[in-house]
This record gives sequence, C-alpha cells and structure tokens, in this order.
Amino acid sequence: MVQALSLRAGDLVEVLSEEEILATLDERGELDGLPFMPEMLQFCGKRMVVKKVAHKLCDTMTQTGMRRMDDAVYLEGGRCDGSAHGGCQTFCSIYWKTAWLKKASGASAEPRVSPGTLLPLLVENARKEPGPEGEERFSCQATELLRAAPVCLPFRDGGQYVADVRTGNATVWETLRTIFFGLFDRYQNFSRRRLPRWLRIRQGLTWGWVGPGPNTRTPTGILDLQPGEMVRIKSRAEIVATLGSDRKNRGLGFEEEMAHWCGKTARVLARVERCLDEKTGRMLQMKNPCILLEGVVCKGLYKSNCPREFAPFWREIWLERIAEAGIA
Repeated sequence: MVQALSLRAGDLVEVLSEEEILATLDERGELDGLPFMPEMLQFCGKRMVVKKVAHKLCDTMTQTGMRRMDDAVYLEGGRCDGSAHGGCQTFCSIYWKTAWLKKASGASAEPRVSPGTLLPLLVENARKEPGPEGEERFSCQATELLRAAPVCLPFRDGGQYVADVRTGNATVWETLRTIFFGLFDRYQNFSRRRLPRWLRIRQGLTWGWVGPGPNTRTPTGILDLQPGEMVRIKSRAEIVATLGSDRKNRGLGFEEEMAHWCGKTARVLARVERCLDEKTGRMLQMKNPCILLEGVVCKGLYKSNCPREFAPFWREIWLERIAEAGIA
C-alpha cells in the first residue's frame, strides 16, 4: 500500500514519474476509482503548489450534496485541457491522489523525460463503450467521481469544517460564514414548505437571492466575445430578467455562486462550444456557445466551502463588453 502524504494548501510537491505513477494504478488506470488521465502526463516530474486539499466535493451529477474524498489535492495550474477527451472545454480542476506526489525538497531538478509507458493504458481507458446509437463516449475524473467519492458527507458533519481550517482550505471566518449560509438556507427551504408567505424571508429564497425569471421563452444575446476581451458581469437583477421559472436561460442555469460575481470585471478565457455530459460521457455540442472567464470560479460560499472551484459557463447576454481603458 502506498503511504499517503499529509498535505496543506501552499505545500510544494513534485509529481512522480510515469513509472512511479503506473505502479499505483489498476488495470483501468485508476487509484481508488479515480482515473489518472492522459492530460495529467504533461505534469510528471514537475514541481507544483497545492492549491487546496480535495477532502470533499459537491456532487454536480446527481445533486446529493457533498461527498467525501480521501487522499487527494488540487494543484495550482492543474486544470484539464480536454485534449484526450474530444476537446472538452469544461476546464475542470484535476484531482491528484497524494500517492502520485511527493513533497519537494532540495534544489529543483529537471523534469525527467517520459518514456511513454503509461500513455497507451490511459488513452484506452479514456473511452467508454459507445452509446445506444453508436455515439462516442468518454471516461474522465468528472464522469467517475461518484465511484471515487461514494460516501455522502452531510452538512451536520462538523469534521469537514475542522478539516477546512486545518488544511488551509479556508479561514475560521470563512468556515463560520459558510455554516451560517447553510443553516439559513435550510430554514428558507423549510419556510417554503411549511410557513405562510408572510412569514418567509425574501420569499424563501436561499442566500444569494437568485429567484425565478419571468420568461416562458428566454432571450438570447450575441456579442461574439473572443479570448482576451474584457467584460463586466451584469447585475443579478439584469441576469434574472433573462431567466425562466427554472432559473435557466436556454438550458443553462444561473446559481447563487455565480451571483457573487455580479458587477465584477474579468477577461474572457475561452468560448465554450463542447463539453462532456458527466452522467453519460457523451460530448455535448452547444447550440449557443458559452463563455469562460479568467479567475471566475465557484468559491463554495454557499456549498460548505467546497474546494472544487468549478468554472461556471456564462451566457453572452449576462455580460457586457468593456474597453481596457474603461476598467475601474
């Protein structure tokens, strides 16, 4: 059994060589149900900083809440480029099992040239069986997360918040704040089910105050934004005005964590035209391209300090182009 490292946010680590990582994987190229993906090979032998400890994550596949993850971290700059998965543009944070890392010590060494022994195994297992109509399907960390993190982590489990602070994922203040938000949202959910309207706080909305939109057919907007351009995220009220009663615009949801960024400026990172469906592994082609923004990620404010830092998709109608000279 490989000895797991005890890591904190900010620790300097070195990714093991292909041969060392191969020794930790099963015949599916996985460790504890978590795949080591072809996109990760480029980091072998490199030194990287632990961004956060991935001791828990939010379930975006079946919406069961938080799930427990053991012996895994996220690394600075370690996001998936989708090159081995049909060009997926979701830009997910990569999970690194601590067995694939070692603490960096001494002078930095040149990354070892990889002999390519691991690539064939990873490429083979990056594909699933074709779908019912013969469509190509993929397997990645996102599609297999429920196997890698099978245990649900209830909100009342206080150990997760101790771990948030102990690992450096969050400060004491941030942890107390997310607990307050969680308790408040549970009261709001209760009030919508059991209390008369006049006793509800702000119509029973959860913190972040994203209500249903007024539209039966949601509007669209085209800015033809390109990577590198600067934009301002519109106000929450302006965005809600583009939503339907399900809080979606053309099938894309707008959530409380996204409302946290309203009014802020950011640079366009990419136009998203394709992404993997986590449930099926099918590649989805977007009829209306979405936008990724640099540095704009889910902070876990309203999700128990979830460290996943998922990069949300933005409709162009939720953004406005601004000139560099106009940035405050």
